[in-house]
Amino acid sequence: MGTSQSSGFLGGSLAFAETVLESFDKIDISKRRYVGAILLPSFVFFLLTAAVAVVAESLPTFVRLPIPMLGLLLLSAAVFYPKVYVSGRRTAIERQIHLAMTHMTVLSTTNIDRMEVFRELAGVEEYGVLAEEIGHVVHLVDTWNQSLDDACRRRAKEVPSDVLSDFFDRLGYTLGAGQELSDFLLSEQGVVIQRYQTIYEGALGNLEVMKDLYMSMILSMTFALVFATVLPILTGTDPTTTVSAVITMFGFVQVGFYLVIRTMAPYDPVWYHPEEGEEESAHTETKLTLVVVASVALVFVLLAITAGGIFGVTPVGLPDLLFFLDEVPLPLYIAVPVTPLVVPGIVFRAEEGMISERDEEFPNFIRALGATESAKQATTGSVLESLRKKDFGALTPDIERLYRRLGMRIEAGRSWELFAIDTRSYLIQKFSEMYVVGRAMGGDPKQLGELISQNMNTVNQLREQRRQAAVTLIGLLYGITAASAFAFFIGLQVVAILAELSSELTVDQFDFGNLIYAGVYDIPTIEYLLLLIILFNAVLSSLMIRTIDGGNKFNAYIHFVGLTWLGCLTAIATKELVTAILMI
Repeated sequence: MGTSQSSGFLGGSLAFAETVLESFDKIDISKRRYVGAILLPSFVFFLLTAAVAVVAESLPTFVRLPIPMLGLLLLSAAVFYPKVYVSGRRTAIERQIHLAMTHMTVLSTTNIDRMEVFRELAGVEEYGVLAEEIGHVVHLVDTWNQSLDDACRRRAKEVPSDVLSDFFDRLGYTLGAGQELSDFLLSEQGVVIQRYQTIYEGALGNLEVMKDLYMSMILSMTFALVFATVLPILTGTDPTTTVSAVITMFGFVQVGFYLVIRTMAPYDPVWYHPEEGEEESAHTETKLTLVVVASVALVFVLLAITAGGIFGVTPVGLPDLLFFLDEVPLPLYIAVPVTPLVVPGIVFRAEEGMISERDEEFPNFIRALGATESAKQATTGSVLESLRKKDFGALTPDIERLYRRLGMRIEAGRSWELFAIDTRSYLIQKFSEMYVVGRAMGGDPKQLGELISQNMNTVNQLREQRRQAAVTLIGLLYGITAASAFAFFIGLQVVAILAELSSELTVDQFDFGNLIYAGVYDIPTIEYLLLLIILFNAVLSSLMIRTIDGGNKFNAYIHFVGLTWLGCLTAIATKELVTAILMI
């Protein structure tokens, strides 16, 4: 059993080392230049740091030890950078491949040459690394006079993504056998979408694992923080130092998990953000901007009132605003000032709900538009005259505006561009652009409509799974926040009560100071630190939720305010509960 485990570990290590070595061949500079300019100097720097640690014997160990660790960190970064670089390019390709393949299929069904299809896609900057790889194929054909099938097969050996490599390889052999590009891509649509669906669902599955691991780690850190708060009353160590150290670890754990979740989350933006200078939907944009500006300004006003009241700068403080309370608990000094941020969060959430409804209706609209255009052999404007009377839900007002713009003889491409800006949907912008380009180049509208509708329906289904994963995460984070705040302030309030009792009951006959070390505690400072970690937890947790649901960054404000209030109210309730129980 032990032999099989060791052989399995050795085999896995060798396989990983092989992939690291292969990645050196796929970076932008030659292997020899990378080794000479980066890897070798990093190794020399590591040897120097090790020598410094050995020579500087007079320095304490805790000072000497980090020196070679810094060199080792730099050397490790140099060794594994090509692997990270290649993995990043693979991820970037697989994020965009479903849109790019749909775009390629749409272009292939038009009357343009197949090389123009590749040139068109290579010029789309939004496809990023994928556009670069397609550009390499174009370069091989245009500069080195290779055939398209040879160029695809050759590039298939170089691309970092197995999905794209397999696609190029099969495309090269198919074109070499004489099949039309459009026939191959139409038959390939199901395969590409299925692979994208597998990657997307795999990412969601990995996030589920990360959520379980995150819960375990945060609960462990919570227990550690409770022990750091309570144990010094028995040992006499400085509790402020121990609590600060555990809070720092707590923060690093949360930041680490946030970065991992951000890396693993599927790339699927909801909002369409036009380029700077583009005309946007004035009424919606103005409303959203005003809400954000007013809310942020109100936050600063409340912060000024709160801080001014605490330091006696202004005659009005938080107790004056919360006049109905006899005494303002300390946690409310954090919760109240951030409350106005919930307003832009609600407004953006409502707008995002409308975008999701438009995304749900767009496949039906584009399919009906394509089928009607093909049947009537009419222009888009003529077809919209009848389609605009049908109910397409949240998309209906945008269709009406599109019809009016086309009726005013605004250029078709510009009218559709403004249609996408009105909807504010990333998917609608991409797919409507494909439809317009396909129609302008002579594509069959019915075929285009069905192709786009099918692909967008698949993405909508995946988004529904993503929304369910986000709901699960929201419940988990709110539960962890309440449990952590409860545990933090149970420990703090128990210590505070014991400290108060020890000061009251210290007499000549019975000195509590010989049993507990209440004098080492600075209760207000520790309470400030615990409230700080509640605030920090609210920030990171809200960012995690926003990362998984893929929505607008302002959506995080709702959960930031909600988590802050939950933590603060739990802290207040816990202090009151513990006091009521222990002081009976």
